[in-house]
Amino acid sequence: MSTVDERTGVDRQALEAKVKEMYSRVANEPDTDFHFEMGRGLAERLGYRPDDLDRIPREAVDSFAGVGYHLDLAGIEAGQVVVDLGSGSGMDTFIAALKALPGGHVIGVDMTEAQRTKASHLAATARIDNVEFREGYIETPPVRDGSADVVISNGVINLSAEKERVFAEAARLLRPGGRLALSDIVTEAQLPGSVKCDATLWAACIGGAMQQDDYLAAITRAALEVAEVRANPQYHFLTEAAQGASRRFGVKSVSVLAIKR
Repeated sequence: MSTVDERTGVDRQALEAKVKEMYSRVANEPDTDFHFEMGRGLAERLGYRPDDLDRIPREAVDSFAGVGYHLDLAGIEAGQVVVDLGSGSGMDTFIAALKALPGGHVIGVDMTEAQRTKASHLAATARIDNVEFREGYIETPPVRDGSADVVISNGVINLSAEKERVFAEAARLLRPGGRLALSDIVTEAQLPGSVKCDATLWAACIGGAMQQDDYLAAITRAALEVAEVRANPQYHFLTEAAQGASRRFGVKSVSVLAIKR
């Protein structure tokens, strides 16, 4: 049976394999060269507070591969439940856990075993007790309906071939009045089929990027009200090929806040 997505033309099986391979390396070999920047220097440039980074495991910061800062938009308060879709090695998850104290709880969901293993080990070693990391896909997160006050995600939804489903699931998880706060890669122009059908370019956070207006419309169709959109010009790709795509198609990072009414 074919695993090619009829809407996007991408081979979902090949995409999943590419993503898992790349982000296993992000977890275990953060000093490797990627299309994208990683680590503390990137995090601080995007807007993360140095004192927040100082309070969480350094190894989680080393493997940070996000594309923007949105935890201020998330507005996490003490006692709240937070779900991190595509939690990776846990940097955002750990910061969210600190902001949710006392009494709050954070659930990280990720499909890549190496990322979950690293994040869980770091949580245990640092005795961060109000987090857990669950195996799952962002299209089908293993979390109860209406159980979250906040859903966050950083640089991950662009990797999904079913973005509309991801937004619908985020809405499912949220209580009325709950907040979806994310950073992601979008484009100004529609990407051509030659880019969208390339699983390698999807895994590099380029091929799966959705045109910005379409991306925001997909959030709205999930019964979420877009409250704020801001560009992240501090974020840029590293390789010549990725930079070329950015210039040609307006591939860029944005942060978005949406509210469930």
